[in-house]
Amino acid sequence: MPDPSIHAHPRPKVSLPEKQEANPLAPETVDGAYAELAVTSNFTFLTGASHPEEYMVKATELGLEAIAITDTNSLAGVVRAFSARKEMQREAKERGIEVRLPRLIVGARLVFDDSDVNWIALPTDRAAYQRLTRLLTIGKRRTGKGECLLHKNDLVEWGQGMVLIALPPRMGLNLKAALPELYHIARHFPGMTFLGAAPNYDGRDQRRFNLLAALARRAAIPMVAIGDVLMHLSRRRQLADVLTCLRLGLRIDEIGTNALINSERRLKGYEDMARLFRHHPGAIRRTLDIAGRCTFDLSELSYEYPDEITNGEDPQTRLERLTRIGLERRFPQGVPEDTIAKVDKELTLIKKMRFAAYFLTVHDIVEYARSQDILCQGRGSAANSVICYALGITEVGPDTISMVFERFISEARGEPPDIDVDFE
Repeated sequence: MPDPSIHAHPRPKVSLPEKQEANPLAPETVDGAYAELAVTSNFTFLTGASHPEEYMVKATELGLEAIAITDTNSLAGVVRAFSARKEMQREAKERGIEVRLPRLIVGARLVFDDSDVNWIALPTDRAAYQRLTRLLTIGKRRTGKGECLLHKNDLVEWGQGMVLIALPPRMGLNLKAALPELYHIARHFPGMTFLGAAPNYDGRDQRRFNLLAALARRAAIPMVAIGDVLMHLSRRRQLADVLTCLRLGLRIDEIGTNALINSERRLKGYEDMARLFRHHPGAIRRTLDIAGRCTFDLSELSYEYPDEITNGEDPQTRLERLTRIGLERRFPQGVPEDTIAKVDKELTLIKKMRFAAYFLTVHDIVEYARSQDILCQGRGSAANSVICYALGITEVGPDTISMVFERFISEARGEPPDIDVDFE
């Protein structure tokens, strides 16, 4: 009977784990805790075998201090993990239970065209996050859709403020070839550069760790433990092998040495990692040091729209004026009282949530498109807004449908609404 784990897995429903492994020591202590700093999700297409949401739930179950979703040249997976963590917080609050959720570290695995060394880049603050996104944008602009072309010098130019963890090739024990690059990056980013040690589970890991520790000493950088994770559970191994075949254009019976030798590249807790690095306990402790330095959180980001001052008007005043003009155009015989009431309600909420600039931005885009004879039409939940109708973004009036403004914008959601506009 085929193993169901090799079949496609839809995006999972996020829920708190039924049990959570308790660390014997307090969260703020160093011993007895671990942070996983290198996790590949299915947003590294045809490589990662688990969803970001699954990693977040499993990390909570394992009692990890932190987890970094580090997809290849991408930040896509960490956004899903962030949403999953928020959902778990909401569920815990609703159920009235206390659950210690792992901190989510934002990061990416940078792969360069002129190096065999991969680098885990973990921004420590918002400024570093902005540099990381700029770096990835530069790489994506250099090549075709879905690809990213980076050079080692890009990291030198944009890597300030990031914890940088070098990952030499996993296979083979000739690690000295990475030494010049380690010197180069460490010289530019002193105190921020580390050498990652990931187990291969091939019976030679202790020798490999010793060689990596020696290499780290020569490069004068610390060694840190990483799992280099591909799946949240061991049973995803078969799926990981299928993905490898798809990526390499092989049949499953042709995979050969490209197959995972076992299912150990799953997400692990402190006890498993401490056992693997029993001769290098400092490598485990450094995961917590690094996690503590990476304070950036995606919640620091917010929508930022042009906040232009036009003829002394702030965005809210301009929105109110344009809405009045639009209503007069839409209702030349006079604006109905119930429509005025709806507009007042919408404007009050928009002012409270400071979304006026957002509506003005969409209005300006639509006005420009029409000035260039580009057909455009707003649709979707924006049809529930009288203001969108007044501004000419949508064409469905309040007398045509039963409008429910809360479907479009809600104070409880706390985020700008989606205004979908089709252009032809």
